[in-house]
Amino acid sequence: MKPRPAFANDLAAARDHAFALLAQGAANRRSVFHTPTLATIGADGAPSLRTLVLRGFDPATRTLRLHTDARAAKAAEILANPRAALHAYDPAAQLQLRLTGHATLHRDDALADAGWAASRDFSRMCYAIAHGPGTPAPAPPAAPQDAVSGRAHFSVIALRFDMLEWLWLDAAGHQRARFTFAPDHATWLVP
Repeated sequence: MKPRPAFANDLAAARDHAFALLAQGAANRRSVFHTPTLATIGADGAPSLRTLVLRGFDPATRTLRLHTDARAAKAAEILANPRAALHAYDPAAQLQLRLTGHATLHRDDALADAGWAASRDFSRMCYAIAHGPGTPAPAPPAAPQDAVSGRAHFSVIALRFDMLEWLWLDAAGHQRARFTFAPDHATWLVP
């Protein structure tokens, strides 16, 4: 039997492991943590979920960066209620991360400018569609070929999390931990 990893019995190691997975998710498009699920509160008060691409992670500020179309429902939901949650799961490692915090929308500022500058033309074209996401259409819209005009609709979501739950499923014993950051506190939880 191989030895259990350090994070199985050490809260600091579990936190560091979670942060490393988020950093890897932002840097490596092949990472399963590259496409987490973001939850916001819909206009009807119900949770609203969608998969986004994790574009950046700053561990010092516990801030994740994701991109969206300013016309998307999630943008309006964040403006109305900034509480948001993010979920990511790696089925091979049987590891889940759940984060909650406050999201802010950045459209015409340095963060949005940097996000746009770092985007590839293919990604930029997604924001150049004439109508906003979720608008009914008689047929699938044609893919835009303009990598410039989408800037008017491009936004960055910055999610600063104040709670992280880490869950690792293992035949030798599941492990679960919660980390809060205001104030800093870490504890094991019953899985």
